[in-house]
Amino acid sequence: MSRVLIVEDEAHLAQGLRFNLQAEGHAVEVAADGETALERLVEKKEPFDVVVLDVMLPGQSGFDVAALLREKKNYVPILMLTARGRPEDVLQGFASGADDYLPKPFELAILMARLESLLRRSMWMKDARMKDAGSASSGTTGTVRVGGQESGGDSFSFCGKSIDFAELELRTLGNTIHLTVMEAEFLRYLVRSEGRVVSRKAILEDVWGLREDTDTRAIDNFVVRLRRYIEEDPSQPKHLQTVRGVGYRFVAEPE
Repeated sequence: MSRVLIVEDEAHLAQGLRFNLQAEGHAVEVAADGETALERLVEKKEPFDVVVLDVMLPGQSGFDVAALLREKKNYVPILMLTARGRPEDVLQGFASGADDYLPKPFELAILMARLESLLRRSMWMKDARMKDAGSASSGTTGTVRVGGQESGGDSFSFCGKSIDFAELELRTLGNTIHLTVMEAEFLRYLVRSEGRVVSRKAILEDVWGLREDTDTRAIDNFVVRLRRYIEEDPSQPKHLQTVRGVGYRFVAEPE
């Protein structure tokens, strides 16, 4: 049985979600504001499998709650609910640490499908950890070396750095950065396009599923954060390069 925390200040909506999720066999708790959610998730460290998080909350917003959870190294999957339909708000949600989003009003069947997807993803991550532990004990590995980099279905290594897509981790010398799902998916997209220029339009549509007329400053800000993770000098990027007027290019082994 999965444990779900609903963070929603509209009582009728929260109780309706609780009723329907319980009918599907989930154990459901409700928090009416961000402070209560953080108390349960961070201070009391209550274990939940997924959080349904509204953006417009009294006090701390859903963006604030998601960002604080990630800052405290709590990586519970987050489905963000927002009445704001602007793509920039969607990207802000992903930037704050949300794993998926759903604009209000929504159909219950869609919400259930999104939740089940996040729960499956959580289970896949747990299974990956178990497999990795088994591989380590047997001396095997899930990566292969290709053109100077190690590449496998769930990992990619370059210039002393390693991205583990299953664990959502970026490992550098002496440091491990836990990635959000969207950060990992963006990096995976760049790795698959290694050496080629990818347009902002393609990134918005293929990674985030957003319209091409979205303000591209939102994705530019996202790139700035990724550069802090992978570049020795983010102000002079060598791996995640800007192609002026077009988009970006990922280079694993810059000259």
